[in-house]
Amino acid sequence: MEDAGEGVPVVLLHGLTATHRYVVMGSRALERGGHRVVAYDARGHGASAPAPDPQAYAYADLADDLLRVMGERGIERAVLAGASMGAHTALKVALERPERVAGLVIVTPAYDPAAHEDAAALARWDALSDGLREGGVEGFVAAYGEPAGDPAWRERLLTVLRQRLGAHEHPDAVADALRAVPRSRPFTAVTDLGVIAVPTVVVADRDEVDPGHPLAVGEAYAAAIPGADLLVEEPGASPIAWQGGRLSAVIAQVAAQVGP
Repeated sequence: MEDAGEGVPVVLLHGLTATHRYVVMGSRALERGGHRVVAYDARGHGASAPAPDPQAYAYADLADDLLRVMGERGIERAVLAGASMGAHTALKVALERPERVAGLVIVTPAYDPAAHEDAAALARWDALSDGLREGGVEGFVAAYGEPAGDPAWRERLLTVLRQRLGAHEHPDAVADALRAVPRSRPFTAVTDLGVIAVPTVVVADRDEVDPGHPLAVGEAYAAAIPGADLLVEEPGASPIAWQGGRLSAVIAQVAAQVGP
């Protein structure tokens, strides 16, 4: 858990298999720019304790954790900036507890309600879970296989995978999460997002680099949320989600719209 800086509260929410360091990639630009930044490891990830039950990694659990962290820190409303699993968690809270959310930065969303129960996709998540549980980091990498997308990004992607998976104190808990999170729904349909009424930016990746977070999903979210902006890197460029300083600037722009 990190809680630093003063000003408009920003809570950072990481993705599945990541830790709190993998949202703005260690950048301190937000704190230096006059924002209070809270970042924590989701249950079972990083230094956080495993869930009380192997199934207790659903989005309802993750949303409850977010609200608990905010309550413990005395934060009534915050800008929520989440990547992938963290993005979906932020949206669940924005839909169910809108009074707690001042703004949203939705980074590389992947949840597609229409394809949620795809058997092949769930089987792949289960294989990743088994690989991690039985073979550790290298077991996960073996189950992951050759990265899809542009081969030019292969080595960087594999390096990040190994770094992320090696940062967990409870890898079996992450293996549990790999089975539970993909089976959970943060909301029912993309059209549900139409009730969101806070400043929102959706940061998406191009499929050539990150096909696991389809550009079409980010475009659909941005189209559904009233007034939302969509940001995508230029063709051939490094994704915005990988650039901590640039992503911090996007978060700061949203925070500036909500005021002190």
